[in-house]
Amino acid sequence: MRVEIWSDIACPWCYIGKARFTKGLAEFAHRDEVEVVFRSFELDPNSPKGSAAPVLEMLAKKYGRTLEEARGMEEHVAASARAEGLTYRTEGRDHGNTFDVHRLLHLAAARGRQEQLLDLAYRANFAEERSVFDPEVLLALAVEAGLDETEARAVLADDSAYAAEVRADEREAAELGANAVPFFVLDRRYGISGGQPAEVFTRALEQAWAGREVTEPAAGAEACEPDGACAVPQQA
Repeated sequence: MRVEIWSDIACPWCYIGKARFTKGLAEFAHRDEVEVVFRSFELDPNSPKGSAAPVLEMLAKKYGRTLEEARGMEEHVAASARAEGLTYRTEGRDHGNTFDVHRLLHLAAARGRQEQLLDLAYRANFAEERSVFDPEVLLALAVEAGLDETEARAVLADDSAYAAEVRADEREAAELGANAVPFFVLDRRYGISGGQPAEVFTRALEQAWAGREVTEPAAGAEACEPDGACAVPQQA
């Protein structure tokens, strides 16, 4: 079975959703026969390359909130992340164009190191004081993931390198009707949107493996939409 996951490194629910999917996959009896492939999806492709803005300022502007209210929104997302055992910083994170991250992830896929780089990029973006929008940080992550430094540097220096692969992923997402991420596709037959609970993924894998139609998961799972807007749990 092949599971394809469309996501963006800037998407907190992709970070959380990957952790939930991993837990769900661990409970699936045939987990060793599942191939997981990560696909590109840019939430904010029009964001200027080479610049980054503080996440809290971006959230305040996008939702018409004060910085304090934006901080509260981030705290709610952080609580969901921490419930999955993930570290999530609510201060000091940047938001920017993720095209170079996706291009480098395609290089990593070609070298059999895609998930390693993805996990490192998520950790840098959400858990550490490292900006994935800094080319030197991104290069260091690539090397840490096991990629050749010279090759990775050459990809980052050439805007056309793996650009076609990123665009192909994004076209496929549109053709499949994915308008938010994370978006999971099982054997090109069943789609699951959002950061669903782990047990939803386990049940979907079991149903797909048995050749049964996958039960529609509960609506309202958290996801991020194009332009960077992400569903955020509301305060009671």
